[in-house]
Amino acid sequence: MSQIGTLSEKSLHAGLKEWCSRDGDEFEVKVDGFIIDVVRGDQLIEIQTRHLYAMKRKLEKLLQAHQVRLLHPIAKEKWIVRQSAEGEHLGQRKSPKRGQVIDIFYELVRIPRLLLHPNLTIELLLTRQNQILRDDGMGSWRRKKWSIHDHQLLEVVEHITFHNLADYCSLIPADLPQPFTNRQLSYALGSSPGIVQKMTYTLRQIGALTVVGKQGNALLHVLSPGA
Repeated sequence: MSQIGTLSEKSLHAGLKEWCSRDGDEFEVKVDGFIIDVVRGDQLIEIQTRHLYAMKRKLEKLLQAHQVRLLHPIAKEKWIVRQSAEGEHLGQRKSPKRGQVIDIFYELVRIPRLLLHPNLTIELLLTRQNQILRDDGMGSWRRKKWSIHDHQLLEVVEHITFHNLADYCSLIPADLPQPFTNRQLSYALGSSPGIVQKMTYTLRQIGALTVVGKQGNALLHVLSPGA
């Protein structure tokens, strides 16, 4: 295996690259004018820790001629690690926030047209992470001026692959009544209405869901025939 290049990378990105690497992989290879994180034979592996929409142009070009595996992490568990401005450890605590599989729709809602491309596989990685905060006075007022300095990968606890329509439809609970509203789906998944709205919008765009009417102001969805 060639040396893994991690120069100027954030810790999470570098950790995921190391996690997915195998003997024979090539790293930071230029393909069709773009630098690719990992090249494994005919497969291109890209790691995008956030803002998948920023890769839209890159994906559109690469998918024309290459198999692309896109890795995206979501923190199922996260520890908040506080440091001084100089990096001295001050303490840590476990965050009450727990990421879920459907949180990926915060990203997928921006690129629905690409999701069913036959050359694209999206791999969602549920992880345990450290979030490093530094008391440098330069962060958001919501964090009382503490800055997010870095994220560190502790462990990949689960990975889910999305490649075809069936993979996306599998996120709809089998015992959900048909038709169903966003509120019913939100309750079944134990998720917020906001992310469920993004989920159903995305699934409609790729043909996984069909709107068959309304219940008051709420859209009624069913799984599309053949989905």
